Amino acid sequence: MAVLSVRHLAAHLALVMSIVPVASAAAILIGDDKSRPESLTVAPGGVLIVGSASSPFVYRARPSSSLAEKFIDVSAEGPGTSFLGMLADIASNTLWTCQRTIVPNSPPMQGRSALRGFDLSTGEPKLRWNLPGDNTACNDFAFGPDRALYITDTSTGRIYKLQTGASTAELYLEHQLLRGVDGITFLNGTLYVNNVFTGKLYCIPVAADGKPGQPVEISTDQPLKGPDGMRAANGKLFVAENGGGVIAALTINADKAVVTVLKEGLKRPTGIEPAGDVLWFTELDAGKADSIPMPR
Repeated sequence: MAVLSVRHLAAHLALVMSIVPVASAAAILIGDDKSRPESLTVAPGGVLIVGSASSPFVYRARPSSSLAEKFIDVSAEGPGTSFLGMLADIASNTLWTCQRTIVPNSPPMQGRSALRGFDLSTGEPKLRWNLPGDNTACNDFAFGPDRALYITDTSTGRIYKLQTGASTAELYLEHQLLRGVDGITFLNGTLYVNNVFTGKLYCIPVAADGKPGQPVEISTDQPLKGPDGMRAANGKLFVAENGGGVIAALTINADKAVVTVLKEGLKRPTGIEPAGDVLWFTELDAGKADSIPMPR
């Protein structure tokens, strides 16, 4: 059963790569210079979808376009609403997003989050699950070999798991080392997460009964500064370091990782997405999405 699940996931990733081989390499302005794009994903046909960390909008850019249009508007949710993680689920035609609203008259960064699912083609709402707690930060997610959606909550140090077809997620893991958990992805069936507060990288071992164990630190040959969005492709992890202005590739060998800087001097890169021959990323403080050739 596990082998079939892994093959299903591999087929899904292959499909993603096959439908976006001609994604534009030109920089794309996301709304305006105040939109602060945080995360991005690629939909069928090479359509780029980007969320705003400073406004209640999700933007969409067609292939070969240098400008993005508003795709989803949740301004009715109230002031202080914005979007973090973005992930296109082609199999279910769903755009998964992390929506967050700042709590009025509260300490800085106090907010509540919801996992939102929207129709990938039309932007119509499909699912909403509110993360439990008074201060939550749904930040990013990844599909596992079991096709479940794994969700990070930066504020609480929790990882949630949404089973295929479910409308409510369940707690998968909570650990003090994960307070600050941000990027999440699977590489060769192993779950990896990073901590944007501490700069640490961890793998999550899984026991024979399917339960996760204590996070195991992966040492890196150079520091990660504010590791944020993280994705896997071509046998490597790709990470956006918002504190270092860097896009890097990580080659994992057991509990160690070699860091290769692919691009530097960026204005707070936060999101990253492999797509065919390019590696897309967002620059939060530049208000744009851009790309570099995909390393092989």
